[in-house]
Amino acid sequence: MSDSGQKTENVAAVLKVFGVLEALVENHQSGLSELAQRAMTSKATAHRLLQTMIDMGYVVQDPETEKYGLTLKLFSLGARSLDEQRALMRVADLAMNQLSRATGESINLGILDERDQRVVYIHKYDSHHALAMKSTLGLRNPLHSTSLGKALLAWRPDDEIRQRLARLVLTKIAPRTILDREVFYADLVASRVRGYAEEIEESEAGVRCMAAPIFDHLGRTIAAMSIAFPLFRFDEAKKADTVALLKRVSREASEALGYRPDLSRGAEPSVSTLAR
Repeated sequence: MSDSGQKTENVAAVLKVFGVLEALVENHQSGLSELAQRAMTSKATAHRLLQTMIDMGYVVQDPETEKYGLTLKLFSLGARSLDEQRALMRVADLAMNQLSRATGESINLGILDERDQRVVYIHKYDSHHALAMKSTLGLRNPLHSTSLGKALLAWRPDDEIRQRLARLVLTKIAPRTILDREVFYADLVASRVRGYAEEIEESEAGVRCMAAPIFDHLGRTIAAMSIAFPLFRFDEAKKADTVALLKRVSREASEALGYRPDLSRGAEPSVSTLAR
């Protein structure tokens, strides 16, 4: 079988599995015929899928009615995922509130879209000023043109950085968007060294942003926070204080999630190891 044929078959199998799961979520208990119809497959295939789910602990069969239902294992997975997201949002909100009160500028929280190599904006504090950068929750921006993207990438393991860079499409978004992979990689190295990422008119004309990473208990960058300034309102004399505050609150958020610097797994990236 060709690779494309195998991929098509794998996708079809996944669709059948989720068809069964969705039917069980909606109906609580269902018979084999109903589940096979919902998954658009034969009874024999549906039966094999269900037996695998039973063996894995996700499905149980009533011995009297012979109907199938979900166990609490799937709920447990979802609950654990929600707990992690709630914990991130809770600690990030405290940090973002401090940044908002201290600067009055737009504060954004972003996470990495693992599939499309983009930053997803999941929380924000709008600027206190009428003229300011406006962001939208759910917005997905390119990694290479944003300080959030740089902060999410710079502290990743070196091999992962090189792999992601090889897949990135460096398109021009604003007047100063970085379009050279070597230059971009050097910027990531510099970001890690100084402890924060920065971009000036790389994602939007007239806007300057600074971002710092948030780590989980394993030392992985799971999010990043940024401050966005209109260039005309950025005070260079206050930059050091602003950076110190940004780094402090991001560190406190990380520590609230169980991060300890000595457990960080990322190796210092080297420009010489840039994948070409």
